[in-house]
Amino acid sequence: MNQIITDIKALQEETLLNLKSSKAVNTVRAYKSDFNDFGLFCAQNGFKSLPSEPKIVSLYLTHLSTKEVKISTLKRRLVSIGVIHKLKGHYLDTKHPSIIENIMGIKRRKGSIQIGKKPLLINSLKEIINVIDQQKKEAIKKLRDRSIILIGFSGGFRRNEIVSLDYEDLDFVQEGLKINLRRSKTDQFGEGSLKGLPYFNKSQYCPVVSIRKWIEISKISSGALFRRFTKGSKLSDNRLTDQTVALLIKKYLKLAGLESKDYSGHSLRSGFATSAAKSGAEERSIMAMTGHKSTEMVRRYIKEANLFKNNALNKIKF
Repeated sequence: MNQIITDIKALQEETLLNLKSSKAVNTVRAYKSDFNDFGLFCAQNGFKSLPSEPKIVSLYLTHLSTKEVKISTLKRRLVSIGVIHKLKGHYLDTKHPSIIENIMGIKRRKGSIQIGKKPLLINSLKEIINVIDQQKKEAIKKLRDRSIILIGFSGGFRRNEIVSLDYEDLDFVQEGLKINLRRSKTDQFGEGSLKGLPYFNKSQYCPVVSIRKWIEISKISSGALFRRFTKGSKLSDNRLTDQTVALLIKKYLKLAGLESKDYSGHSLRSGFATSAAKSGAEERSIMAMTGHKSTEMVRRYIKEANLFKNNALNKIKF
């Protein structure tokens, strides 16, 4: 009997590990962060956070809606609360009418249009690269920063994908550069994907040329592709964080005289998709580069890109 109990406990622990492993590390971290906010709300109002019940979760969502929180954030918090309950062995009906109808009511009252950060389009991208090249600092630092921004835009990468790249993921070929993306947000099982960056006509803005120069000057031959600098401009072995990408964009936008608060690390990815759509790229070719699994977001980029191109006002003569 004792052996049976021990075996069951071992299976329960293994199952818990499998549940945790089914999600990316960053995703699990986000779930915990969201649940901590819910836990704080419950503690302040005398509610039990784990296990909780639909009416308490519904009150929490209403509380968030009074703080100008986006609908997408409300939905993410709901998912996080449900996942944490599952991981801890509790059931929570996140589809309960008191939750779903409350969200629908919040959407009707406040609207669900999301105002995101601006995409970084071609002209702004060029201004950033020009500013980096004009900086009076070591070439190695300029090459790292310009390579991060150029590869982020050209490959339609998420910022965490940029900093997760290793030297071993690169394959320079006659046509340009093949990049093996081992894992991404939409590839939880690590099947990987391959992206191709061709050579540009203008070498100044070519990501392939820039990365070649970065590798040559940094002498990186294995491990993290983009790393931190220590004092004295010495390159360390420490990989950059994804937050660095956003900070670099804001830094150089400001130096270029552009409004940095309107942009984020995601602006590289959305900038590629919007620019590609403006240039007439097909939906499927954009998705092949960005890795989007759903057409919803890509079609939003295409719609924005064609806002003036297919505008009915163009047919009216004043």
